[in-house]
Amino acid sequence: MSTQEKVLEEVLEKTADQSNNEIVLYNDDVNTFDHVIETLIYSCEHTPLQAEQCALLVHYKGKCTVKTGTYKELEPRCSKILEAGLSAEIV
Repeated sequence: MSTQEKVLEEVLEKTADQSNNEIVLYNDDVNTFDHVIETLIYSCEHTPLQAEQCALLVHYKGKCTVKTGTYKELEPRCSKILEAGLSAEIV
C-alpha cells in the first residue's frame, strides 16, 4: 500500500466517525400518531411516509432512529422534538 492510500483511508475513517450520531425517538402513551408524524416532518424534514413508518416502528418496537448525522447537526433537531413533548435522545 502506498502512503497516499493509507492517508486516504485515514481521512475516510475520520469522516465516517463524525456522522455516527443518531436521534432515537422513544415510545410514550401520551402523544398521538398524528402529532409524532407532524413533529418528524417539521423537525427532521421527513416525508409523510417516512414519518409514518418511524411512528409505527416507535409504537411497536419502543424506539426508532429517526435521524443520523453529526452531533452539531442533530442537536437543534432533537431540541425541536423534545419541545414538542416527545421523548428522544442523541446517541
